[in-house]
Amino acid sequence: MRFEDILTNDDVLDGLWDMHFDECTPIQELAMPVIMQGRDLMACAQTGTGKTAAYLLPVINMLAEGQYPDHAVNCLVMAPTRELAQQIDRQLQGFAYFMPVSGMAIYGGTDGETYARERRSLKLGADVVIATPGRLIAHLSMGGVDLSKVSFFILDEADRMLDMGFHDDIMQIVSHLPKERQTLLFSATMPPKIQQLAAKLLNDPAEVKIAVSKPAEKIQQQAYVCYESQKLPILKRIFKENNPERVIVFSSSKQKVKELTRQLRGNSWKVAEMHSDLEQEKRDETMLDFKAGKVQVIVATDILARGIDVDDIEMVVNYDVPREAEDYVHRIGRTARANRDGRAITFVSPDEVFRMKRIEALLEKEVPKQPLPEDLGEGPAYSAGKGRAKAARSKGKPARGRKDNRKPKPEQTARPNTESPQTAGQSDEKPKRQRSKSRWHRRKPDTTK
Repeated sequence: MRFEDILTNDDVLDGLWDMHFDECTPIQELAMPVIMQGRDLMACAQTGTGKTAAYLLPVINMLAEGQYPDHAVNCLVMAPTRELAQQIDRQLQGFAYFMPVSGMAIYGGTDGETYARERRSLKLGADVVIATPGRLIAHLSMGGVDLSKVSFFILDEADRMLDMGFHDDIMQIVSHLPKERQTLLFSATMPPKIQQLAAKLLNDPAEVKIAVSKPAEKIQQQAYVCYESQKLPILKRIFKENNPERVIVFSSSKQKVKELTRQLRGNSWKVAEMHSDLEQEKRDETMLDFKAGKVQVIVATDILARGIDVDDIEMVVNYDVPREAEDYVHRIGRTARANRDGRAITFVSPDEVFRMKRIEALLEKEVPKQPLPEDLGEGPAYSAGKGRAKAARSKGKPARGRKDNRKPKPEQTARPNTESPQTAGQSDEKPKRQRSKSRWHRRKPDTTK
């Protein structure tokens, strides 16, 4: 389907023409007609499918042709991260280039000058405001923004917002919105908690679901089954064999990202870290350096799994297997974009085997396993074990962090079967001794009173 079959405003269509947007993606083809009808919508589609345009274009079209108040916030878009808010804002500026539709992004900063500039802009009003939850609540608490005229409320990457603990913030923001509004919820996954949130916010919504697509065929997927202590040596070996250029290494926690960055910097590679503890200015600077080639490797949490716009990332490394199978698709989808080749490598420790099994079930194929370098020794078996303890037992060692103080059991000889037909099936074991009373019950009575 073509955009001109759905949208009605000529200025919007002219902007799309200049941006070489002709055919709708599946999520756009299904979601845009529903939005144009004024219905609430719950849509499930992974990143990279064009869902930002799926909600921005109809809203811009209706803002341009409808009667909406001036100097007011008419559309509020919530995003989980600053990077995604910036990306949405850039797309908005492109789509509304020929139109008098104003927009601004509110994603924070620690300096007072940034806050004051945002406050002044909100007082002047904007048709579309893209905001992260925490920053918007800061302005609401200071009385710096009026949301009583909002006609469109959009939650983008709703699953990420709930994972990041923004549920209460979202509900607090909703309390400032009018009851009569059009609410659109977009999510990459649809777990029960998203469905519960949708039940609270949406009114008789239409549902659109695009199945999670498989990773691009041009992505060369590989995995190393190894112990946790072997991950860093393998990563260094890969970087020595192929000098890294625009590589993202995903790790599970901020602390691990910081430590891994420190370890890699000691090998003369240009490495930067990306996580939520960094100031906005530092994060922007890191992304600019990464795009310019000044930084070779970014070690990041899942903050970079969605909402970044870099087309020539050559490799993605999953230092830790993601918790959700869909997140694996989002992570490795950062490479092999714009019809380029890419490579995705995943390190799988014994504790993470069951996660990798779920990923392979989603992919409907097994990710090829690579042999470990000989000097690193053998790795664990790739079986659906239950963590470190089972892996350690398979090597004949006690579990890590625990001492094997168990005494060997004395050899027992088989007892002859002396059961009579009358006593067959009855146990001849002595009843278990009752637990003795604690020392508190054995205390002598106090005779001093």
